[in-house]
Amino acid sequence: MKRGSLTSKILGLMLTLILLSSGLAIFALANLSYSLGDARAINASGSLRMQSYRLMFYANSGSEEASAKIHEFESTLYSPALKASLSWSTPQRLKDQYLLVIDKWKMMKYFIEEENSRQYALSLKDFVDTIDLFVLETEHHAAFKLRLLAASQLIGLGLMLAIALIAVRYTKRKVVEPLNQLMLSANTISKGNFDVDMPQTEYIELQALADALDSTAKELSALYGDLESQVQEKTHALTRANQELSFLYDNLVALHGNRLDYKALKSALDQLKEYEQLQYLRLVIQYEDDTDEAIEADGGWPADTVPSCRFGLSFEDTDLGYLEMVSDKTPNRPLFENFAIMLARSILIHQSAEQRQQLALMEERGVIARELHDSLGQVLSFLKIQISLLRKGLDESCRNPQVEEQLNEINEGVSSAYVQLRELLSTFRLTIKEPNLKHALETMLDQLRSQTDIHIALDYGIREQLLGANQHIHILQLTREATINAIKHANASEIVIHCCKNAEGMINISISDNGIGIEHLKERDQHFGIGIMHERASKLDGKLDFASNDAGGTTVTLTLPPQQEPNQHG
Repeated sequence: MKRGSLTSKILGLMLTLILLSSGLAIFALANLSYSLGDARAINASGSLRMQSYRLMFYANSGSEEASAKIHEFESTLYSPALKASLSWSTPQRLKDQYLLVIDKWKMMKYFIEEENSRQYALSLKDFVDTIDLFVLETEHHAAFKLRLLAASQLIGLGLMLAIALIAVRYTKRKVVEPLNQLMLSANTISKGNFDVDMPQTEYIELQALADALDSTAKELSALYGDLESQVQEKTHALTRANQELSFLYDNLVALHGNRLDYKALKSALDQLKEYEQLQYLRLVIQYEDDTDEAIEADGGWPADTVPSCRFGLSFEDTDLGYLEMVSDKTPNRPLFENFAIMLARSILIHQSAEQRQQLALMEERGVIARELHDSLGQVLSFLKIQISLLRKGLDESCRNPQVEEQLNEINEGVSSAYVQLRELLSTFRLTIKEPNLKHALETMLDQLRSQTDIHIALDYGIREQLLGANQHIHILQLTREATINAIKHANASEIVIHCCKNAEGMINISISDNGIGIEHLKERDQHFGIGIMHERASKLDGKLDFASNDAGGTTVTLTLPPQQEPNQHG
């Protein structure tokens, strides 16, 4: 099919209408321009008749008034309005009639100049009739021009209406109907149905629009199908993300809702392993002394197993360990990274809470120490002074061996109570600046080393997560009391404090010396406050044992359960 340009068609039609309307306008303007003097010509020709009758009164006067009237008549006769009758567009009959009027005027003028009024009167009727015929021809010519203008306008309007009607019918059939089909196709496409038939037209522009819409429909069909698959994928991804968020939230609530212990961490690992269907999973916590602890999910962690992926536990430049796994599939890295961040934050928050708890306990013990010093300490000092005054104030008659023995026992008892009070105050005044039992023990032992020449060594091998803040305080007090007893009463040259976890998973704190042995210790059980030490051990759900060393000396052993049960990781 040979196609033309719709733009050219429309332009041609518009040019035709413009040329036709312009021609009509130009013709009308030209006609009007030639009709502008018709009224003046009719008036002027009509006035010639009256002037002709008026000249009859001056035909025989010979006065100057006659000459003025002749001049007035000729001014009217030769005026531009009447001379226009001689133009090329004027009908010949009107020209001849005007020239006839001029010829007869010359005769009439002669009669006036010769003062022949009789002959002027005889010729006046014929002259006036000639003027009337000229007026009539002028009116007919003016009417003809008006009729011609009206006819031309009617014909032009008819032609324009005919052309417009033809253009409307042609446009409806060739343009509007294809456009309606295109609009219906567009509406069908907008409803998601891209299987549409495009109209074939004979115009380049409409066919280009139809081809473009058809191409767009095909592209939208392909894009819509691709978007549906993407929406399904995004929906699946959002559903999974929501499940992951719920999973992380539930574990976060579990980790922060209760105490962060071994069971809580293992429960979180078990849920992660089940959620991601992993083969093996474990959490490795790293400590400042370059040792590690591992908490394994259900199923354990086989020896010599190489992890398939590892995620570090770090928060604000603090490395706490890592989370490692074994799986055949690609890990969900965002989930594991967020889980690792959650664990790191939980561990740090737990450590901060432990530190605050220890500081609160130490502050409370400091308050108790001040109260004991201000009350019981002053009472014991007063009793010592009173005993000294009593000893000096007794008469010789009252002194005997039995009284002296009782005074000595009272004095020794008060002195012993005062010493024990001072040791208790020293224990209460120990400060723990961070949740680290090893540092606290070192601080306490440094104070004791400054008071004795005995060599005191510390062998510490307990993970910090195994003990709570309250356990720290009791262990610190028991260790101090046992060490002070060894310093004062064992006559030892060396004291070794060993802290570890035994094969049964229990915490062992042993204080060994190379002194005089356990028999001497049992003899003075009550003086050394061993009963108080047993009471403190029971508060830790542990027990306190005393045993002799093979090479001599005594070993005091505190055994208690940890607050968690992580596995040792090499």
